Amino acid sequence: MSGAALGIEIVVVFFLALVLLHRYGDFKKQQRMVLFGTLLAWYLCFLIVFILPLDVSTTIYKQCKIDQEDQTSAPTTSPSMPNQMMANTSVTPTKSTTVKPCHKPWSYIPDGIMPVFWRVVYWTSQCLTWLLLPFMQSYARSGGFSITGKIKTALIENAIYYGTYLLIFGSLLIYVAVHPTWHLSWYELQTIGITAANTWGLFLLVLLLGYGLVEIPRSYWNASRHEHMLIKTYFKASKLMTEKADAEENLEDTMEEVRKVSEAIKYNHPLRKCVDTILRKCPVDYQEKMGRNMDDYEDFDDKLNTYPSERSLVKLHKQVIYAVQRHNRTKVQWQILLQQAIHLEDVSKNESSLSHQFIHSFPSPEPAGWLSRYVYTPAVEWYWECLLKRWLYRLLSVALTLFSVAVVWSECTFFSTQPVLSLFAVFIQLAERDYNYLYIEMACFITIFFLCICVYSTVFRIRVFNYYYLASHHQTDAYSLQFSGMLFCRLTPPLCLNFLGLIHMDSAISHKAKEQTAYTSIMGSMHVLSFIANGFYIYYPMLIVILCIATYFSLGTRCLNLLGFQQFMGDSEMTSDLIDEGKELIRREKRKRQRIEDGENRRREWKERYGNQREDYSARNMTSHEMKETSYSDSVTPINNRQAKYSRSGNRAERDCIELLEDAEPLDFSNDSLTDDPLDTQAGRHAGGRYLSISSSRSRIFDDV
Repeated sequence: MSGAALGIEIVVVFFLALVLLHRYGDFKKQQRMVLFGTLLAWYLCFLIVFILPLDVSTTIYKQCKIDQEDQTSAPTTSPSMPNQMMANTSVTPTKSTTVKPCHKPWSYIPDGIMPVFWRVVYWTSQCLTWLLLPFMQSYARSGGFSITGKIKTALIENAIYYGTYLLIFGSLLIYVAVHPTWHLSWYELQTIGITAANTWGLFLLVLLLGYGLVEIPRSYWNASRHEHMLIKTYFKASKLMTEKADAEENLEDTMEEVRKVSEAIKYNHPLRKCVDTILRKCPVDYQEKMGRNMDDYEDFDDKLNTYPSERSLVKLHKQVIYAVQRHNRTKVQWQILLQQAIHLEDVSKNESSLSHQFIHSFPSPEPAGWLSRYVYTPAVEWYWECLLKRWLYRLLSVALTLFSVAVVWSECTFFSTQPVLSLFAVFIQLAERDYNYLYIEMACFITIFFLCICVYSTVFRIRVFNYYYLASHHQTDAYSLQFSGMLFCRLTPPLCLNFLGLIHMDSAISHKAKEQTAYTSIMGSMHVLSFIANGFYIYYPMLIVILCIATYFSLGTRCLNLLGFQQFMGDSEMTSDLIDEGKELIRREKRKRQRIEDGENRRREWKERYGNQREDYSARNMTSHEMKETSYSDSVTPINNRQAKYSRSGNRAERDCIELLEDAEPLDFSNDSLTDDPLDTQAGRHAGGRYLSISSSRSRIFDDV
């Protein structure tokens, strides 16, 4: 099993990152460069989280071997020692000679692999977050029509970004070079850079962690309250409808500008290719509408008309991409939110049901599978939705609350090594005494996974107006995907260092000469900057207590509500108005869906009731038509022969008349061509159609004249 666990986790983490990217990104429409950069950033961050417990267990095994060698090589008691000393220390040699064997963990990673692995993963993620992803963000948002134009735009937008970093780094280098007492090597400069990046990440990490430690347990507790979730869904529906209307209006304005540009720039204009590129990004219905109104047969004349410049077309291209993306996102989110509201209303109605059978307001149009027929039956669904799910969420909320309290306590006391106050350090040290490597790895994985959930879920939940917003169901734009990759790469290294400090596996915290993990050795010694290692890293995480209290009392939500940003507040009049508005919107959508469903049911019932009769009528009409056609052909043949025998001059006129009579045969209507109007099947109407046969008499042609 040497190295096998590492290989398995590398493969599993890759597919985990791929599935998550598929949920938020769009593999068909978004650029391959955007998807690859985001996937690589997420994959490296998840890899650090999953591999770090293996590094901890391997380090504990190495420390065990070192302790075993020290105990076996310890000197025995000298014979010149006094008898009293011998009497007092007579038990000590027995204890020192009893050495507990060190068992190799099942996930042991050979020496030399982990340092190289961490070095590649860390520096790749740092290059992504500080250099490549900002450039790729500007490249993806650019409205340029060529690769060269997009690269130029990205370089211009990131010039200030890169210039600021170069200015700060250059100033520090000059200061270090001029200072007479500082003689820093390349390794120490590298450590200073890593420390600066981790300090920035830790500053943001504590803010996100303080919000997630309170909000995640509270979200599960609120999820068990169906009435609360339904009211909050009404509130979201009202806000989303406003955003949806705004997105539609913005799209209409943008399409109007595109129409004017398309009419101004004709087919033989040099910028027509740029206009065609913009038109391909527009929705299909707008493309068809503009295509019908275009008249590209007129040549352009530079002297008579004023045409937009290429820079204005680039700006318009960027606006079109943003408007279409926002419109599609709000439309999909509205359908999802509508489905959630209908489901919550169904749950609220079925809670008082005495039959214990879950009844949906709008049954699924798809046929029920074997899972719905035999396993997830309406009775099972009722017990799950109305009874079990609520208590499961409450138990999960209580467990997460206890875990959050343990994290907050450990963040405030992890610097204390004598006595050990950090709960996670106590758990790891108890398992370390028995060398229970499986327990160590599971405890480390659960702890760091919970920390990551608190931080990453906050990254997925926050929204910076319309510039950064992670929307599921493939509705996240390229800018937000890459921005999330940047945040992950900046937050994960300090998160792992903070976790190692919680379990006292970092020498900067424990102040013990112990074997360091390979990950800590890559980070370097923080004692180069003692004021950060002994001050900021220890006391700044205590701020998490204040952030948790502020999140518990929703101080941030109240501040945003005072600033004019509509937030869900139970005691606010504006919130009540939005809830009523959202309830009316959901009721209106349900009526619309009910009318559509009723129309389909009536159409289906009508087809089942009268479909067989129409088929009988059609078959009967077909038989009579064939019989009339046969009798008519028999009667016409002697006339033709007789006229052909006595006159050749009138042959052409008679032949035209016969063809006219043959074309005037009765029409057979199929089942699909008939309307659903019940008046079409009244007794006085001919079964074969609305036109009567005229083959029985030629004079009947002129009856209506």
